[in-house]
Amino acid sequence: MTTNHLLEIKNYGQSIWMDYLSRDIIQSGELKDLVEKKGICGITSNPTIFEKAIANNAMYDRDIEAGVRAGLPTYKIYESLVFKDIRDACDILRPVYEASNGLDGYVSIEVPPTIAHDTQASIAEARRYFQEIDRENVMIKIPGTEAGLPAVEQAISEGINVNITLLFSVQSYINTAWAYIRGLEKRVAQGEDISKIASVASFFLSRIDSNIDGKIDAKLAKGVDNLNAEAKLRKIRGKVAIANAKIAYQEYKKIVHSNRWQALAAKGAKVQRLVWASTSTKDPNYSDVMYVNELIGPDTVNTLPPATIEACADHCDVASRLETNVEEAYNLMESLKDPDVNIDINAVMDELLVEGIDKFVKPFQSLMNSLENKIKQLSPV
Repeated sequence: MTTNHLLEIKNYGQSIWMDYLSRDIIQSGELKDLVEKKGICGITSNPTIFEKAIANNAMYDRDIEAGVRAGLPTYKIYESLVFKDIRDACDILRPVYEASNGLDGYVSIEVPPTIAHDTQASIAEARRYFQEIDRENVMIKIPGTEAGLPAVEQAISEGINVNITLLFSVQSYINTAWAYIRGLEKRVAQGEDISKIASVASFFLSRIDSNIDGKIDAKLAKGVDNLNAEAKLRKIRGKVAIANAKIAYQEYKKIVHSNRWQALAAKGAKVQRLVWASTSTKDPNYSDVMYVNELIGPDTVNTLPPATIEACADHCDVASRLETNVEEAYNLMESLKDPDVNIDINAVMDELLVEGIDKFVKPFQSLMNSLENKIKQLSPV
């Protein structure tokens, strides 16, 4: 019998969630099978995933027609489709949620990416999504923008589970963790229970390496002055995202040892786990499971697209590596400042956040357009 390495990872305190959702896998029983046999214990979704799931999929036509007959606007029809899938996925994962005492079993849905820079709109939509989906194990995704963090704090204070997404820099993760803590503290001050609230911080990986590798390749293509400079550039290729994640985990440990966190933990608060996101390898020269193998460690989640789930089940090399080579990780990040390398990591992270929001806005708008077209086709003349 072949070993399912995904199940081995659980022994190291890391949960595996799937970065994909569609009605096909819900209705075919595939999702139930992944949960019961492969050890998948959570789902993350985003506008790109829903565009792939819904566009050109006849499975949704009946519900679209029902929305048309009810006179619903396009965005309400979109929500009716997506909310149904999220509720059904939540129900499939409910046993995991109960068995893990609310640690796992969550399904994440993102507020519209078009409001990523609007605090009040993000709060209002997070509140509405949570109420309308009406499942204890739904998590509302809010981007970790400057405007997003006050929304996170408010949502947590109201008892809404939050997945803070599009985190790239270590500082953005630290800011996110304290927004969660402030939200819990506010809730405690209101005399409310904090033991049933969950939050995760989704830290993106492959996009960092893609960006920095692109800069390195451009420098090498242009030509460098000496072999030493070339060696320095090649040494950091494909290494920055993992180093960055290892440093973020060290910050996580500092935060959970702080007095403020300990006071909340004593009242039953759940730790805000780091989620490793954007984990499909973009460069074919890299291992297809490198963002899994290198970041296995306790109190974390890795969210994998279906192809990476299959690859990992087959050939992940499972060992606890999240706290190995930490000093090298700090040195690697410091080496970006070397004049021969000269990559401004803060500028890269800012660039990635802007790009990240754009990468969600475009498929969201594309999905709205394709829905508009389908509504026209299905509308009675």
